[in-house]
Amino acid sequence: MSRQVVEQVEKIAVPLLGVLGLELVEVEYKKEGPNWFLRIYIDGLEKPVDLDDCAKASEQLSLALDEKDPIPGNYYLEVSSPGAERPLKKESDFQKAIGKTIHVSTYEPIDGQRTFEGKLDQVLQDVIVVNGQSIPRNKIASARLSVVFS
Repeated sequence: MSRQVVEQVEKIAVPLLGVLGLELVEVEYKKEGPNWFLRIYIDGLEKPVDLDDCAKASEQLSLALDEKDPIPGNYYLEVSSPGAERPLKKESDFQKAIGKTIHVSTYEPIDGQRTFEGKLDQVLQDVIVVNGQSIPRNKIASARLSVVFS
């Protein structure tokens, strides 16, 4: 059910956000306690997203979702920036992250470990390279930017 909702919301959100100069980063549809939350994370295509961008996107998405009604029942809509530790999902996300510190979790151990953190050196078709360690893309469970405090 929630996977279907996410897919339907993505189909509505991507073109709408594109018109606003924004990109869809991630959609989450989760139940927390008795309430359902639809969280839509956005970023700017040309510049980082700001509060005004989130407000405009929220207003437009709310209207579009009310019109198409892909979600049965009540839910809370939240539109925000993905934050400093934004997820890396699309090819373009990985390309933009080259040279930055990332955190990667894998489905199964690679050389005895399932989590990797370090500088993203390369993004190739079948692997990414983090601190010289090759990680097959089909083994990546999740990847995100990582904030390093010095």
